[in-house]
Parts: sequence; structure tokens; C-alpha cells
Amino acid sequence: MNGSAGEAGLQIVPSLARVREAQGFLAKYFARTRLVGAAFLSKMAGRNVYLKLEVELPTGSFKPRGALYALAQRMKRGAAQEVVASSTGNHGAAVAYAAKQFGIAARIFLPANCNPVKRARIAALGAAIVESRDSDPLSAFSLAAEHAKRPGVYFLNDGTDEDLPAGPATIGCEILEQLPETSAIFVPMGDTALIRGIAAAAKQIAPQVKIIGVQAERAPSYYLSWKQGKVVETETCDTIADGLATRTPEAANVRDVKNLVDDVVLVSEEQLLRAIEVLLLEEHILAEPAGAASTAALLKSSGTCGDHVVLIVSGANISREVLRRAVAGA
Repeated sequence: MNGSAGEAGLQIVPSLARVREAQGFLAKYFARTRLVGAAFLSKMAGRNVYLKLEVELPTGSFKPRGALYALAQRMKRGAAQEVVASSTGNHGAAVAYAAKQFGIAARIFLPANCNPVKRARIAALGAAIVESRDSDPLSAFSLAAEHAKRPGVYFLNDGTDEDLPAGPATIGCEILEQLPETSAIFVPMGDTALIRGIAAAAKQIAPQVKIIGVQAERAPSYYLSWKQGKVVETETCDTIADGLATRTPEAANVRDVKNLVDDVVLVSEEQLLRAIEVLLLEEHILAEPAGAASTAALLKSSGTCGDHVVLIVSGANISREVLRRAVAGA
């Protein structure tokens, strides 16, 4: 494991004070999500396993935490006529939700052939949708960045926005309030805002807690970057876990992940499907592939991560096709 998060003199961002501020702000919009014991997974793993149910938030994923907080911070600095985002779905829905709360227009750029459940959620929230001609998420990003050059348009990029990680960092605070004896937290890794936030909060409150990131084998850019300590891009990110589909890491994010994350695990498409099945049939929790990634990693892992393990269930917006595949062999 990396262990560098505990080195003296490391400046952790966001600060705990900033995270506490975000926690107070977000409490106006929703209650903290539940942390529940997972009886079947605990028996399988031979330790106490808990599920942090981010699926309970508006839009069915953890993303509103960051979108609400980041958009609020932006509006303190000056009004925006429109907020735009590029997304495989969950971040787009969260930005659409936040924009609706603040009464401004939202435009979401999506890759071609995106998750239809996530697309429908964005549309239901009243945002304009622009689909690129390519299924590569970078194509949607390029369109959003070009549109954002217009006056009065704010591009809320969850991979680079400086305010946003304080939102998901509140998950770390909640976990340690709900379960002070937490020994490890398994966190899905896409654009890394989730793991950078949770790790920043956890390492400032309880530095001994292990933070374990999870990526898909077919979208391993941040795993490779974490391992090598530098940006490593991949040619594709073709995984059923669209929430983990990144292939062009940001250098600053690689640095933070290297400093804050103790280990990173890769899971296969089959392991993701198995985790979805286990969560649904044994723990009665619906999760999309990215949301089930932490469970997949635990089922795969034989390493030691202490007696009180928390799995982030980050989203529930699963397509019917993937759900059918997951339960087909049950």
C-alpha cells in the first residue's frame, strides 16, 4: 500500500474546515445517507461490512453533493446564465438538479449511446441535452468546452473544479460519524472527485483509515497513473461501468490520488455483474456497475483491510440491459 498520505507536511485539499462548511450547506437539501450493515457480504468476507447508500440522494447517485456545492460557490462569485457539463450521465443529472434548485438553465453534453436511464433523468430535470457523435466521453467534453466559451456560461467540470470535491468529501465525514471504528473505505474511481474528497476528509479525521480505490479493468487510466506516479492515458475506456469510464487523467488529480489513496484495485466486467447481482439479491440494494465496483473489489480481494469495512454504493442508475445481464445467471 502507498501510505504516503500520512507523511508529515502533506497539505490535504479540501481542508476539513471547508468540508464541514459544505456539510452544513448540503444539509439544507438532503439528509445524510444511511450506512447499513451487509449481512451476506460480512459472512462472505469474514469481517463487518457496511454499505454507504449514496443511491438515496436526489438523482440516484452521490453527484449532487459536488454539483450543488460547486454551483453555489460559483454563484457567490457572480451570476451565470447557464451551467454546462459533460458527462456519461450521473454528473449531468446532478448539474441539472442543482441548476433547477438555483433557477438557472443547464445544458448537458453526453457521448453517443449513453445510458438511457441517466439520459431520461437529465431530461426529466429540464436540462437541454446535446449528444456527441462519438461514444468516447472526450467527444462530449470537447463540445461542452467549446460551448462554454460563450459569455455567461459556466462549465462545471467535475474532474477539475476546485470547489467540487468538498461535496463528496462530506461522505467521509458522515461515515466516520456513523462508524468511528471504520478501518477501510472502498471507493469507485472515475474522474476521482469522489475518492479525492472522501480520502481528504478521512485522512484528516482518522489517518489510519485505509482508502482503497476501484477501477474497471477496461478503464484503468487512474490505476496505471497511481501505480506509476504520473499521467498514463489509455486508448479506450469501454466498460459497462460508464461512471468509471475515464481515459485521460488530470495531472493534479493523479498527484492527489497518489498522496491520499492507500491502494487501487481493478475489477473485471464479470466481477462487476456479479457484484450487482449480490447487492440486489442478497442485500436488496440496486446498484449500477460503478456503484457496485466497491463490492466487486471486496469480493475479489483477499488482502487485510481491518474488521470494519465500508463500501461506497455510489449510484443506482442502471440500464435495463445491464441489469438483465447481471441477474441472468442468478
